[in-house]
Amino acid sequence: MAQMQEGWYADPTTRHEQRFWNGSAWTDHVFTNGKQGSDSYVAEPVVGQAATMASDRQRKVPLFGARKHAKNLQEENDRLQGLIDKHGLGEIADLDATRSEVIAQISQARADLAGAQAAQQLADAQRRAAEQDLVNLRQAASMQEFGIYDYEHPAESSVTLATELAGVRVQIKQLVAARRATSASANFTFNNSAKQGEKFVNEMSKLMLRSYNAEAENCVKTVKAGNLAAAQKRLTKSMEQVEKLGTMINLSITSPYHRLRLKELELAARHMQALQAEKEAERAHREELREQRKVEAELKAAREKLEKERSHYENALAALEAKGDLEGAARLREKLADTDKAIADVDYRAANARAGYVYVISNIGAFGPDVVKIGLTRRLEPMDRVNELGDASVPFRFDVHALFFADDAVTLEANLHQRFADRRLNKINLRREYFRATPQEVLDALKEQHVEVLEFTLEPAAEEYRASA
Repeated sequence: MAQMQEGWYADPTTRHEQRFWNGSAWTDHVFTNGKQGSDSYVAEPVVGQAATMASDRQRKVPLFGARKHAKNLQEENDRLQGLIDKHGLGEIADLDATRSEVIAQISQARADLAGAQAAQQLADAQRRAAEQDLVNLRQAASMQEFGIYDYEHPAESSVTLATELAGVRVQIKQLVAARRATSASANFTFNNSAKQGEKFVNEMSKLMLRSYNAEAENCVKTVKAGNLAAAQKRLTKSMEQVEKLGTMINLSITSPYHRLRLKELELAARHMQALQAEKEAERAHREELREQRKVEAELKAAREKLEKERSHYENALAALEAKGDLEGAARLREKLADTDKAIADVDYRAANARAGYVYVISNIGAFGPDVVKIGLTRRLEPMDRVNELGDASVPFRFDVHALFFADDAVTLEANLHQRFADRRLNKINLRREYFRATPQEVLDALKEQHVEVLEFTLEPAAEEYRASA
């Protein structure tokens, strides 16, 4: 038989001379009588094949020659075991188990590596955050040497002003860090030493800047809605004081830095004004609700009174008609008609929230001449509202220049307020309806609105004020 190439071995099934082993299983490539071919045999592990063959032969044990048959089986078993030992087939299962274990270990190692990488990334992020915090702390410490502190600014809680404030603060810190918040002499000498002179200038600049910044912070913390001008004047005076004290070394606060601190002060004042306006609007709303409740109660009481009066008239009218007093019945019908009209007026006032009385009043003793109050009331008795305004909060009663009913009093009042908006005394609380205008000017404005006023008094009586003068 010709010399076989590597991988060809004796067929363990004995059906062919040679069969090819690919390293892990028997293939269907065979050699028979010196010829290469293939069959439909599917290679199985030798151990499984031996078991199958042994099982087949056990089922075919001859009646005679059993000992020889057993011997042949033993020889076949020995031959197969030799093949297993020769080719290491017995270790394949162990190798497969080892391979699976190695694969599992590799997967675990990859998972551990991914976890370690994630932990490393987290540690790097924490390190960078800590480094940034350290930088911020160092910057804060550096700024504090010049009196710059991150104190609570009123505008920080404002949605519209917080961003602008943050930008101003960044610019302030940049000027301080660049040593452009102050200016001073660059060639000053101390004890004939330029180095000592430079040191003296730097220390004086730092000291004066700390003083100025402290004053700026105090101004921000104490500014109110109406004292911005006074706070700005106070800070400007502090700047001038620094310049005066630093005359020897030409020390001064730079204009860009002073403007930024004034801007910071302005933002605080704007926020305080917004808060005050919000409080005033809320207070005005509460006052409007109280007035509305008074109007509703007044209209309800008036209607109940008129309904009761109408009931009396109807009863009396029925009695007169029963007696045949036609003349008396006619008079009662007139009164009943007046009562029905009054009830209709009350219902109209209750249904139409824009109807009411527009009034123009003044108080010379309290506000001086040429100051009027323009407002409206939905009261059935409008003078009740005027008398309330002249209570103990002012020293004298108000004088009425005009008081008339309008179906759309709300629009009329709004037009008058717009007409004299530039003369409003209180520009923060718009519910304070006082204007610097004469009664004649208000009358002219009413004529422009094509409002027919039956009665308008130009000169106030001011009896209490004149009697007290």
